[in-house]
Amino acid sequence: MIHPWLEDGWRELVALGERMPHALLFAGPPGVGKRDLADALAARLLCVQPAADGQACGQCATCALLRAGNHPDLFVVEPPENEAPGEGETKAPRRSGQIVIDQIRALTESLTVTGHQSARRVVVVEPAEAMNVYTANALLKLLEEPPTGCVLILVSSLPRRLLPTIRSRCRVWPVARPAPEQVDVWRAANADAAGLLDVAGGMPLAAARMADKGLGEHLARFVRDVSRLPETDALALAGQWEGWLRGKETTAAGFDIVVLVDWMQRWVADLAALRLGGRLRFFPGERRTFERLVARCGIAAVSNCYNDFARIRRVAQHPLNTRLMLEDMLLRYARALSGASR
Repeated sequence: MIHPWLEDGWRELVALGERMPHALLFAGPPGVGKRDLADALAARLLCVQPAADGQACGQCATCALLRAGNHPDLFVVEPPENEAPGEGETKAPRRSGQIVIDQIRALTESLTVTGHQSARRVVVVEPAEAMNVYTANALLKLLEEPPTGCVLILVSSLPRRLLPTIRSRCRVWPVARPAPEQVDVWRAANADAAGLLDVAGGMPLAAARMADKGLGEHLARFVRDVSRLPETDALALAGQWEGWLRGKETTAAGFDIVVLVDWMQRWVADLAALRLGGRLRFFPGERRTFERLVARCGIAAVSNCYNDFARIRRVAQHPLNTRLMLEDMLLRYARALSGASR
């Protein structure tokens, strides 16, 4: 699917024709539609007779295989899912977060075989930044000596985390965020997700995913709880949040500590922005709360708090102790609002 804000970039891709590079890196913020663009390009490259607008026809045998999810010449490399939950468990399967070297080795072996449907084969790697240095070096060999007729499409929200040698062997294709007027059009047409658009950073697809998971109620609770700090006990709230994260509805919705830390960092980002005279980006509806909070914190304190949260976010995926991480995070935030660092 080509979203309205991707149409200009799509036309440029189609115009490349036979000049299509052997490796592309779609880089842009989360939720902007990079993977949709990659899937549309893969479908076009494998389609027997693309439509006039450059997209796959959707009618040929190749397109039928793509719809069924078993096209032999399309290879998708992404972090593998962990073991599925047992009977009676509600927690959905989670991805491990890392693309492992065995996946690249298996891909390399598969690409030594001639294409089944045609001479062209397409590889989609997403998220590309999920590779460690060993996995990335294995992929680098493919980029240096790509099989004939193979196009590799890397998708990344954090392209700077990729090895410079990986980036240098791809044509970097920036995928820009939608213009404000396009966001407004999407907001009007998607009332169920409109309330999540701001906390999603104005990224329509990220807001839609949040709405699909039912995260609206969780966001409302987060705002209600964090607005009460520092008047409420940070340690007590950490205990409540630990129980919240363990709830069946919470785990079923995919709400975890990574999302919670991300929201906390965005909350502090808005606090810092308002303290510096800027605008609220993620929680514009909470202006009165932020105006009250800004009056009690110094610039240095809130800036240091934001930097602390950035470090916490980097390890949030694999916390050694969830309760201690929550306590540490909330205590740092409460101290920033106490005026002690002013």
